[in-house]
Amino acid sequence: MHSSLFDALTAEEIRTVTRLVRAEGIGGPRPGFGAVFTDEPDKALLRAGVQVPRRARALVVDRTVGHSYDVLVDLARGKVVSSLVIENGAAPMLAEEIEILTETLKADPRFVEALAKRGVTELTQVQCDPWGVANRAELGIDGKRLWAAISYLRHGPDDNGYAHPIEGVVGVVNMVHRTVVAVHDYGVRPMNESCSNYTPEHHQPMRTDIAPLEILQPEGVGFHIDGPELTWQKWRLRVNMHPIDGLVLHGVEYKDASGYRSIMHRGSLAEMVVPYGDPHDEHYWRSAFDAGEYGLGKMANSLTLGCDCLGEIVYLDAVMADDFGEPTVIKNAVCIHEEDAGILWKHTDWVTGKVDVRRSRKLVVSFIATVGNYHYGFYWNLFQDGHLEVDVKLLGIVQTRAVEADEVTPHGTRIAENLVATYHQHLFSFRLDMEVDGWENSVYQNDVDAIPVGPENPHGNAMGLTRTLIARENDGDWLTNPQTARSWSVVNPGKTNRWGVPVGYKLLPGWASDTLIAQAPSLIAQRAGFATRNLWVTPYSPAEMHSGGDHPNQDRSGAGLSTWTKANRGVEHTDVVLWHTLGVTHIPRSEDWPVMPTEVASFMLVPTNFFDQNPALDVPANKPKHCGTGDAACH
Repeated sequence: MHSSLFDALTAEEIRTVTRLVRAEGIGGPRPGFGAVFTDEPDKALLRAGVQVPRRARALVVDRTVGHSYDVLVDLARGKVVSSLVIENGAAPMLAEEIEILTETLKADPRFVEALAKRGVTELTQVQCDPWGVANRAELGIDGKRLWAAISYLRHGPDDNGYAHPIEGVVGVVNMVHRTVVAVHDYGVRPMNESCSNYTPEHHQPMRTDIAPLEILQPEGVGFHIDGPELTWQKWRLRVNMHPIDGLVLHGVEYKDASGYRSIMHRGSLAEMVVPYGDPHDEHYWRSAFDAGEYGLGKMANSLTLGCDCLGEIVYLDAVMADDFGEPTVIKNAVCIHEEDAGILWKHTDWVTGKVDVRRSRKLVVSFIATVGNYHYGFYWNLFQDGHLEVDVKLLGIVQTRAVEADEVTPHGTRIAENLVATYHQHLFSFRLDMEVDGWENSVYQNDVDAIPVGPENPHGNAMGLTRTLIARENDGDWLTNPQTARSWSVVNPGKTNRWGVPVGYKLLPGWASDTLIAQAPSLIAQRAGFATRNLWVTPYSPAEMHSGGDHPNQDRSGAGLSTWTKANRGVEHTDVVLWHTLGVTHIPRSEDWPVMPTEVASFMLVPTNFFDQNPALDVPANKPKHCGTGDAACH
């Protein structure tokens, strides 16, 4: 469904939202704008031919009292449609709250005293990282706006503060009153004094045996961009940025002889959670909902040619609302480029000796967000054979804690003197609003097993495919299972390929398919219920966009998928949404310090009987001049 109604807000539309919110007095005299984004219309209304107005939503903070509001604006009429006080949860973090947190803590005598006990007296060298407080059951959070701080010592402006955690000190700050609610001192630990920096001057000499590698497209890029619409070979889609979700793809289609065919209406991250596994009082509550608490799109990096992306690059800017509702531009937020992807297909005819081989190429659409010590790269890869791969790249610096020299550390790995990197998980929930050759789809769980030896399998070699229809939300097993090669297929029962098989696309999970380890009575187990399954299937609802609910900041209600699916709604032959959880359980290594090599979690969407045959047979062979020296054919 290609419609500009789903596209990201323009700068002028953001200004309109801000003006209307202020005119209505929503958020008091100093409204803070945690997120402003498109309110995407109900697809059912569009299919029915209803004229739907362009609308926006704003998550607004009243900075004078701490209340949060979810505001709906009709942009066409220039009118606020509704403004609801958020009862469970709060709007995402405001940028200014990081500064308020730091300044308020450093002015508090209890915090200063706790630092002095650890030999830290130069407060300009203290770095305070903000953390959500919803996992701390003893804190009353209703109607308040609180953030906690974990502190680190920097020996200089460019020093790696995570090498010097100020262990045992946790400050909680009320953002509205700018007061310190509590300073917890859980005991002094020795601080690692050695610096662990990662920049070139600290790691001389650098390697000298790396040959130049250049990627050139002398005729320019092979794709075309018209506003948010992107076309490349047989693919067509729309690319947008969302302040919470980050990169969003809409209207993903692939063209064959019959024209463009729909695959997915909308694909994006719907939430992520990073729970830590240390049970000590100063650590047990640490987790981050990086989308809903902080806003991944707002944290997008401005990418740099030759570093984050390589080759012939086209960039897209992102327009976001700042704390005051003014549009701000993140230059080069989205990177679009083509990459060689190895062999697409090949056959050597052993009878004739003839070789046919085609090189594969992929189109990559990506962005990178920085949230504190970690960075996350989200890469949507489109291939010539009609399949998609989604890669999440984990980068940055591991979370650390200080320990005694002889302390047993069953929940972390020693990486330096008196320094441990804590066990944790990174769990990502993707919302995949599928429309496989139309919107009336069904979902099947696929498992491959050995058929019991007997009349149907006398020789013991037979394999069988069990396809389990997901007729209702709680049907199926919902966890990956490599022993049965488990996958899930979205099919259109009303359309078949040339061979009479219903057309479909298969969700193929990757190796990094971990689910949540935390359990009751932890609040994170309640708040991140979406991460307990690898797959959820729900009927499409425009009100269900985020796996952990729309307002996970300070929310303890258990909103989101685990609540919605209690109704066990029907999901057969209808408009369905897949929610896929993937991620890694990170048991840090010494090799992850002082900055970790990239770790990748992935999944694929693969055409399954969607085409009558291999759709990439029309990809031409590479010209000989592009082959390596001495190669008879391009491999």
